[in-house]
Amino acid sequence: MKVCAVIAEYNPFHLGHAYHLKQARLLTDADYIVVVMSGNFVQRGEPALVDKYARTKTALSCGADLVLELPTCFSAGSAEYFARGAISMLDHLGMIDFLCFGSECSEIQFLSQFADIFLKEPEPYKKILLEKLKLGYSYPTARSNALVIAYPELAADISVISSPNNILGIEYIKALHRRRSLIHPVNIRRIGSDYRDKRMGPFHSSSRALRQAIYSNRSIEELQSQMPEEAHGILMDYFDREKPLFQDDFSTLLHYKLLSEQAKGYTDYLDITPDLSDKICKYVYQYTTFSEFCDLLKSKDMTYTRISRCLLHILLNITKDNMQFYIDNQDAISYARLLGFREDAKPLLTAIDKNTSIPLITKMADAEKLLTGGGQHMFQQEVQITDIYSSIQASKAGHKMYHEYTRPMIVV
Repeated sequence: MKVCAVIAEYNPFHLGHAYHLKQARLLTDADYIVVVMSGNFVQRGEPALVDKYARTKTALSCGADLVLELPTCFSAGSAEYFARGAISMLDHLGMIDFLCFGSECSEIQFLSQFADIFLKEPEPYKKILLEKLKLGYSYPTARSNALVIAYPELAADISVISSPNNILGIEYIKALHRRRSLIHPVNIRRIGSDYRDKRMGPFHSSSRALRQAIYSNRSIEELQSQMPEEAHGILMDYFDREKPLFQDDFSTLLHYKLLSEQAKGYTDYLDITPDLSDKICKYVYQYTTFSEFCDLLKSKDMTYTRISRCLLHILLNITKDNMQFYIDNQDAISYARLLGFREDAKPLLTAIDKNTSIPLITKMADAEKLLTGGGQHMFQQEVQITDIYSSIQASKAGHKMYHEYTRPMIVV
């Protein structure tokens, strides 16, 4: 049995994602595709447009065989945390042969070269990096400068680390190397529009362009050419019942949290520096919306996306201490939550259940007896985070909120 893994958000699912799943199966000759997918909050520090259950159904209808949930402390973290959490889960399953990811770089050797440097941080690279950070450079800029100075032969290829997809690919490889994992990384050249393009094109538009179209109240029918037929149908059905969620739908909740904790500051939360905490305290009374506050706080050394993630960590109670505990004592991930699977993938499910070194949660009610310590804490935090998402989802759509323990697994 050959098994290939994919790490994804599907926010929302489009033709490029369908191409990726198809190519992953072809390139690795895989019998099954396992997807580790972000839950209800994603790496940009925002809510997913569509909840994790609808996105799971879409993935299973468009090429995936089994979908696992990446906990929010990793899915809404930096590229390093995002990759480290997902790779930890996949490695623990004991069944994954390949990891297939998309990037703008066609040569995986380039990505591996950068991954080794970032993992080992040899001198003088580390020294230069620290010097640039002290001068106030953002981390991506400081890292690029350090690479060019320490490794001038890489200067011509430095643009490789300016793309989020390449950066994630590098972090996946870095996480695999850190774990000495036997999972083999496979790279697919990304096709279609640039990830930064907010405009929909005639074919293979980016997820960002599709989100912008939905935010601008474009009709769902207009997205049909950008999605597999099954994905478009599921999205149509979903929007008959629910409304898409955006960053600013959480504005009031965030403002309350910021005001209620202003006196003690925010440095307990993941990625919040003392300077950023002081800045939040200073400007909290100028708060209008989540997105406008991100704009107000961003600076040369703190991008909008990084600020958004930091504020989301405050909102969702994702602390430095908890993350450090997960990394140090729980090997990052200590359980795998199954969101859904295809009926014809039952042999895969059986094989994972036999080979996994962490509990596979197939029923919510079983979690309490299967999990202990940090795993139980992470799981209960994830339930609370889902409830926060569901409360806004219910309020916006005008129905009673769903409780996580009442949601059935998706079976296609």
